[in-house]
Parts: sequence; C-alpha cells; structure tokens
Amino acid sequence: MNDVYITGIEMIAFGRYPHRTPASLGAEAVLGALDDAGITVHDIQTAYCGCVFQTMVGQKIFQQIGQTGIPIANVSNACATGATAVREAWMAVRTGDYDIALAVGVEQMTGMGMLGAARQSAIPIEGLMGSTSMPATFAEAGREYAAKYGTSFAQFAKVSVKNHHHATMNPKAVLRKETPLEMVMEAEMIAYPNTKLMCSINVDGAAAVVLMSGKKVRELGLMDRAIRIRASALASDPWQQRNPQMPDINTATQLAAARAYEMAGIDAKDLDLVELHDCFATAELLHYENLQLCGAGEANDMIDSGATALGGRIPVNVSGGLLSKGHPIGATGVANLYELSLHLRGDAGARQVEGARMGLAHVVGLGTCSAVHILEKA
Repeated sequence: MNDVYITGIEMIAFGRYPHRTPASLGAEAVLGALDDAGITVHDIQTAYCGCVFQTMVGQKIFQQIGQTGIPIANVSNACATGATAVREAWMAVRTGDYDIALAVGVEQMTGMGMLGAARQSAIPIEGLMGSTSMPATFAEAGREYAAKYGTSFAQFAKVSVKNHHHATMNPKAVLRKETPLEMVMEAEMIAYPNTKLMCSINVDGAAAVVLMSGKKVRELGLMDRAIRIRASALASDPWQQRNPQMPDINTATQLAAARAYEMAGIDAKDLDLVELHDCFATAELLHYENLQLCGAGEANDMIDSGATALGGRIPVNVSGGLLSKGHPIGATGVANLYELSLHLRGDAGARQVEGARMGLAHVVGLGTCSAVHILEKA
C-alpha cells in the first residue's frame, strides 16, 4: 500500500452565494487546490465529489475547468459527505491504481430551512417515536450527558464562546464576532440547552484537496509542504434498541476514532489539534470523549480549564468550527482537512497552533456514519 499525501488544498470563504451554482463554487475550490499543488487539471487521474443536495456536481465542475475524460464519482453521505469523498480518493491512491486524485466537497444551502427538518411520511414519527430534527436530537444527547455528569447550561455555552472567538482570526469563517457567555446563553432558545448561537450555520461553501502517492510527491519535489494522511477511517452506526426513538450520536465516532488511532499507530495524546463536528455546542463536549481526548465525564473540566482553546493542551476547532466557520454539508469534511493542513504547514496566521505536527479531523453523518482522518506533517 502506498503512503498518501495532501499536496494541494483550498477552501473558499464560506458565506451566501445565491447567484452562483454549486459547480461554480466547487470549481473555484478545485482551481485553488491545483494551484497550491503546482499542477493542472490535466494531471488529475481520478476525482470524487461530495454534495448532498445536488446530483452529478463532479462532472459539472469539470465542465467548467476542463473535461479530460477521467473517472468521476459523486458521493452523498450526510454530513460526512466531503470526508467520504476524500477517503475514496485516498483509497484510489493508496491501492496504487492512481498517483494523483482529487476530492472536492461543495454545498449551496442559501435559502434552506432548518437542517434535518422532518419530512412527511405515511406515519409521522416526529413526536411519536422521538425527534427526527437535528436540533432536538443533539439537545437530547446533551441532556443525557448532563444527567450523567452534571454538565451545566453555561458549560455547553462556553463551547460557542470559544469557537466564536477562534473564528475572529479566520478570514474564511462566515461569523467573525465575539459572543460573550451571557450573549450566548440569552440568545433565542432553539432546543434546550442549545440556543441560536450554539447551532451551526447553514452556508454555501466548497473545499478541495489534491492527493498524491509518495512516489509522485518525491518526483515533483513537493515533500517540503506535503501532509501525510496517517489514517482514514469510516464507521457506521450499529443497531441499538434506542435507534427508532432517538439516534445515537456517539458510537460511530467511537468506532471510527479507534480504527484511525490503530491505523496511525498513535493515540490521542500524540495529537496537537483537532477539528471536530460541532454542529451544535452540545456535540463538541460529547466528542471530546468519543475521540478519546479525555476520560468519561471529563469534558466539563476540559471546557472550563481552557484545555481546548487556542494555547491550551489540545486546541479544538481553531477554525471556529461549524458554529462559526459555517456548515455547508458536502464541503465540511474537506474544510476540516484544510484547517489542519494550514497548521501543519505553519500557515494558519494569528490562530496558528505552534509546533503542530499531528492533527485529527472528524465529521458525523448522523444516522449513517462517522469519518476520522489523522494528518501528519511530512
């Protein structure tokens, strides 16, 4: 099996682009990633595109930047869509079938309503068997954790304070505004304990990555800026008795994280930073445990102590996370890798995690899967 490296990566500024198309957003990200790698579209041998709400976007992107006849596959895997596209490209290079592969994630969500809103069916399970809306699902998960470990409303809210502060240093984040604790807690309540400022932001966005084999990286002289993918793991939810009533947001992440650490030959203490799936503030605290960043019941202390803030023991979501950077579903998994790559290259500017050499990216496609990638400075 080949070692696989990130040699080019780009993310457009997340925001609202109502007069553009998903293909044009994706094309912008792809061209930036190609420039970053110092190659052209003619060098790409295969491509994978992640998008949830549009079809055949990969082919539409290449119609804009150059159709070269390569195999292009489109991926949809809920919020893990972009990360799944990257994993497919990684596998294509790792197996030796290709030396250069592209993965792009894109979504246009301007004008959309609540993420995960219930759809009508013959028997509406909303209110009968639990909630199918994401705010309610993650609120319930937070309440379960609070009942077990005594987490307070303020401790959940501190996640948003931290991530919004980080985003003030990220010019590509959609929300770059300090939100003091009182502001977060007094915002409109969406689903207790998550207020409006504790929910991720529906935005438009795209991110793309060029992957190469070690042989090709050395041939092109790109090793000085290359980022090695030490692990790529994907896990789905095993059946549990609670599934029909309320989804489990924890187990798939626990499985994917365990597989990723085993593949990389490391454990959580070797990480320098983490970009995890903070779709709601409650989720971040739970994922501290799920990703083995702390022991059972220790997430409360982590947020209180500042351990996960920039300058802390293990900075989490220095990009601002989904809470501030935004959450264009198909692009999020690739955007998390973009953030890690900046830090591992030493290019993250004011929010740089000093001396970063190893990072973990995580996304959850609720009800389908969780993806974990571990990156290392080459």
